[in-house]
Amino acid sequence: MGAMQKLCGLMRRAIEKYEMIQPGDRIAVGVSGGKDSVALLYGLAKLREYIGIDYEVVAITLDPCFGGVETDYSPIAKLCEELGVPYVLKRTEIGQIVFDVRNESNPCSLCARMRRGCLHDAAKENGCNKIALGHHYDDAIETFIMNLFQEGRVGCFQPVTYLSRKDLTMIRPMVMAEESMISAAIHHEGLPIVKSKCPADGNTNRERTKEWVRMMDKEHKGFKKRIYGAMERGHNSGF
Repeated sequence: MGAMQKLCGLMRRAIEKYEMIQPGDRIAVGVSGGKDSVALLYGLAKLREYIGIDYEVVAITLDPCFGGVETDYSPIAKLCEELGVPYVLKRTEIGQIVFDVRNESNPCSLCARMRRGCLHDAAKENGCNKIALGHHYDDAIETFIMNLFQEGRVGCFQPVTYLSRKDLTMIRPMVMAEESMISAAIHHEGLPIVKSKCPADGNTNRERTKEWVRMMDKEHKGFKKRIYGAMERGHNSGF
């Protein structure tokens, strides 16, 4: 079985287990151009063909315009055309506000908040009732660890979250898929990636947590699996 088939299989399992998608849903996929969001877009577009649920997909890209420079997303636009998915590209001033105007010491937090707000608005503007995010198995473990060590709380994002203020439901169809599988699927299908030009890229708390989890899993076989299992069994994680 090919890597993309395996990924789609795990996405289908998560969608069914957590009842993520209902007939008539119009789902906005936030496509940053990175591997996770591109794999999510491809997987959700393909699953329409055989999952037995009638739903629509809309791809939405928010260009942060880091350094005031627009990013070329034409490879993503071409992929959407091939998949039969409408593509919405919005240029924003997020990059300039975070790095130039505010000169944030913790830019990731503000950037994430601003992007989230823009994505919610763009989803509503395009008639969507759900937003699919590209968080995967490793993201869930890293978030759990970061919340524990940095904030002293037990918890993680949920596979399905309803935002009553916006009347939008967030879904994370790749929550059962490991990052290595997503990379393999992207490579196998030859899907286009548009690299982030973020000045903070690769130097974040999450990157450091990722390295630590990788090291622990190497030294203590099954570490990731045990953490994920604990999250599923716990009552605070929403799993």
